[in-house]
Amino acid sequence: MRKEYDFSKAERGKFHRTDTEVHLPVYLDQPIQSRLTEIAKDKGIALTELVNALLQKDIELIETAR
Repeated sequence: MRKEYDFSKAERGKFHRTDTEVHLPVYLDQPIQSRLTEIAKDKGIALTELVNALLQKDIELIETAR
């Protein structure tokens, strides 16, 4: 690495995109991920689709319990 870098010709925000979405990584415990992967495979759907459906049901239950 150099001691100093010349940023005099740099552009602030050159690579910033306001329309991008950030997808947060979610890490499942290994036994849970394995079981959900099995269920998703049996249903013929993607793991992401299964997890989203399960979370949506949980949210609906929480909302109706209020």
